[in-house]
Amino acid sequence: MKQFAVTALFVLGLTLAGCGSGSNPANINGNWNATLLSTGNTTAFAFGTTLHVNGDGSVTVSSFSFTETSSCFESDTTETGAFTLSGSVNGQVNGTFGMSVQSGTPAGNTLTLSGTAHGNTITGNWTLTGSAVCTGTGTFTMTKV
Repeated sequence: MKQFAVTALFVLGLTLAGCGSGSNPANINGNWNATLLSTGNTTAFAFGTTLHVNGDGSVTVSSFSFTETSSCFESDTTETGAFTLSGSVNGQVNGTFGMSVQSGTPAGNTLTLSGTAHGNTITGNWTLTGSAVCTGTGTFTMTKV
């Protein structure tokens, strides 16, 4: 009976450790599509990108491309990101996500995304600051493809 209890506690400990830990949020890594809606629920921006979470919580953003051209982001954008893991259940990570896209041409426009990851979906709010015609706010949804 004692062996059964010890074995059961050991298995339970491994199970709980697997649910609550995980420094490698592997399902954030990969290709994502994003749709950014304005306050009037119309599409303001859409883009595709590849995300990779680094060990320090920073996110490498690569292969970034807007679906449609925008006068706010004509060329040479710089993208950065961050992810903070808050838990993992059955391989589905949860946590906070942030991303910034800065325009090269024209200079001075910044698109900021702040949201929450739940498995293969990231949702939240976005803000665009910069020139007089390149401002706005709304919500976004990113889906892993």
